[in-house]
Amino acid sequence: MGVASDGRLTAVLGPTNTGKTHLAIERMCAHSSGLIGFPLRLLAREVYDRVVALKGEKQVALVTGEEKIVPETARYFLTTAESMPLGGGAHDASFNAHDREFAFVALDEAQLGADPERGHVFTDRLLRARGREETMILGAETLRPMLRALLPGIEIVTRPRFSTLSYIGPKKLSRLPKRSVVVAFSADEVYAVAEMLRRQRGGAAVVMGALSPRTRNAQVAMYQAGEVDYLVATDAIGMGLNMDVAHVAFASLRKFDGRRNRRLTVSEMAQIAGRAGRHHRDGSFGTLGGEGAAFEADEVAAIEGHHFAPLDHLYWRCGTPDYASVERLVASLEARPELPGLRGAPQAIDLAVLKRLAAEPEVATRAKGARMTRRLWDACGLPDFRRTGAEHHARLVLRVFGHLSEGDGRVPARWFADELARLDSVAGDVETLADRLAGVRTWAYIANRADWLADPRHWAERTRELEEKLSDALHDRLTQRFVDRRTSVLLRDLSARGADALPVAIDEAGAVSVAGEAIGYLTGFRFEADAAARHADMKRLLAAAERRLGDELARRARALAADGDEAFTLATDIGRPVAIFWRGDVVARLGRGRSLTQPRVTLHRTLDPLSATDRVAVAARLERWLGGEVARHLPALGPIAAASTDEATPPPLRAILAPLVQAGGVVAREAVAATLPTLDPADRKRLAALGVRIGTLDLFVPALLRPAAMRWRLALAAARADAAMPPLPPAGAALLDRPDPLLAAAAARAGFRALGEQMLRVDLVERLARHAHDARKGRRPFAPDPSLSTSIGLRPPAVARLMRQLGFARTEGSEGMVAWAWRGRREPVPPPARPTSPGNAFGSLATLFPGAQRTHG
Repeated sequence: MGVASDGRLTAVLGPTNTGKTHLAIERMCAHSSGLIGFPLRLLAREVYDRVVALKGEKQVALVTGEEKIVPETARYFLTTAESMPLGGGAHDASFNAHDREFAFVALDEAQLGADPERGHVFTDRLLRARGREETMILGAETLRPMLRALLPGIEIVTRPRFSTLSYIGPKKLSRLPKRSVVVAFSADEVYAVAEMLRRQRGGAAVVMGALSPRTRNAQVAMYQAGEVDYLVATDAIGMGLNMDVAHVAFASLRKFDGRRNRRLTVSEMAQIAGRAGRHHRDGSFGTLGGEGAAFEADEVAAIEGHHFAPLDHLYWRCGTPDYASVERLVASLEARPELPGLRGAPQAIDLAVLKRLAAEPEVATRAKGARMTRRLWDACGLPDFRRTGAEHHARLVLRVFGHLSEGDGRVPARWFADELARLDSVAGDVETLADRLAGVRTWAYIANRADWLADPRHWAERTRELEEKLSDALHDRLTQRFVDRRTSVLLRDLSARGADALPVAIDEAGAVSVAGEAIGYLTGFRFEADAAARHADMKRLLAAAERRLGDELARRARALAADGDEAFTLATDIGRPVAIFWRGDVVARLGRGRSLTQPRVTLHRTLDPLSATDRVAVAARLERWLGGEVARHLPALGPIAAASTDEATPPPLRAILAPLVQAGGVVAREAVAATLPTLDPADRKRLAALGVRIGTLDLFVPALLRPAAMRWRLALAAARADAAMPPLPPAGAALLDRPDPLLAAAAARAGFRALGEQMLRVDLVERLARHAHDARKGRRPFAPDPSLSTSIGLRPPAVARLMRQLGFARTEGSEGMVAWAWRGRREPVPPPARPTSPGNAFGSLATLFPGAQRTHG
């Protein structure tokens, strides 16, 4: 990766929940290669998994201090900021990519350049990390003045937050809304809050920066799956870890930053509070009532309005130090910055350890020359994962350097194996396991240095296995300690005493009570516990209710099987699986079936308690309803599908109809271009009888372009792909202006043709084609009426792209006007055009497209 580049340099600034990271991923994947540096190993791992899903694991690498997954064919690298391959002063000798050039490079959370502990790392990457074609800096709006000062000419883009963030004041733990995250600033405080939530609200998941990705993912999965409604986290949650959070509650507004206990800055408060709300869902923040933490009015106003004091400095340390000697190395690392706005970084632990070791006679003897000085500096880069402090940590580094500077220059395998063996135990409590994991991270870092061990791959795999083993044990301990798992015990107790141990009642409104205690509601087949019920009794009451709800669920299954069509609806919520609702509640989801029009109906898990007979009856009823609705909303697809598989249909015609059915009634003409010329007049007549229009650019069924038909076609396509429901084009829309990527993909499937930044419905494209050909006279140049732009909404670039697709070439007309000449061979297919005004190649929107609308994406 080059330090200097002529490529595009852009900064994307804004608060949390603005999609900055998603944008960087999209931009990177659009290039031939790329690198993104993140502030946390957990975040790098999360994005690595996302990019693997897009590009495949052989194309993607993950590089952190303790973990390296680098396939030989990797083109996209996700790393921590410290592991970004720059060479020079970075402790990154094991990353065999110093000479690699990346087309795209991004740095996430660049405002951390103002952090006293790690800021110099982010500032160095900000100044030196460049992509060959594009470099993107992601950060908070407060970074803007420093970017202007340090990187003249940088293009800065501001992204607004997708949703609203509101302050709702202090809340007691017992009153916290569901899907809340409580943020604390020490392990002891995290554990104390989680313990209180276990007693009062049934439990909480725990997330801390010191957790391994495996433990963290297991805890988050428990929260995301709804096994617990609360999560307790350190401020690591503020660094982009994505979860479904409705409310953030601060247990404290003070933290120890490594030097002193201080109040959070407003920017830090906003970074954490901004985790509430996701995409377009609003979020809230506040404090824990009775904990002594309180926001000032000006802090609340700044967080809600995203107004923060700009940064006036970043911390810097030389990124290309002098390795001629230890003395010159220390001097270069303590050099003062020359650029305005930069401050010398406070002494980090790696420099503190270096200065301590430099005073050791043994080190002074061995660290001679540039090679051994660099070797010493690399050893000093061993992170203090156990937070033991510079004095204690220096002793471990001294021993490591001793091995690296004698004999074959390797850490002895026996010593390495003995240290792992001491950590290989899953006994102990949460704190003990967390400390062992920190120890394993130390040895994982050593194992991932390519030249520190004789067999680094073996030991890297061994440390990975031990980390996973301890991570699973820590997840179990956290769950045992902070989640109430008594339900299974109470179920066994009730089983021994009999199912009728406690009376259960369900009224007509679905309210469920046990022994007179209201515990929740049965909506459809889904039981929801009442949050106001006394938690001390809740587990036992729920257990009793679950044993007695079977009869009521069976009765409802029979009612569903006998119900009329009006009781069912198709749920097409954007971003969620396509589902069938019965009287307002989900009962099934659609998935890939035999064909587009025959999706698989999978009963929702809330119907699992039903008997096999009842489940079969419910599934049959839902399939009958679905088949009828498909026939009602998509009447043209049935005959087309039947003809596409009928042996009596001529093969050329089947070759046209089959892809048309799979595409839901719209297919680009070029996709069937080889078959179209083989159709005889009878085939074309039959296509017309089936409602299929052979257009200049597309084959389509006009009846399937109506809003209701579009919704059903996109829903069936999503089910066919086992995917979530995509966004729908606005009902009746003729034109989409700058649709986002998701809407653009769905619109193309629905029947819109892309014309650069705009998309036009294919039937209207065909009408435009017909009117353009009506207006031309042979191959003589002609000029479409410019009123097109105002009447239909197409901008000149889109008009030009459409004309080229239609077979016209741009020429110079009279008096410098743009003109178009026919250069193609394909002309529109009748019916004949409506009359237009003389000299107007397109006419007005109202004349050409009655009822059509245009919309902005």
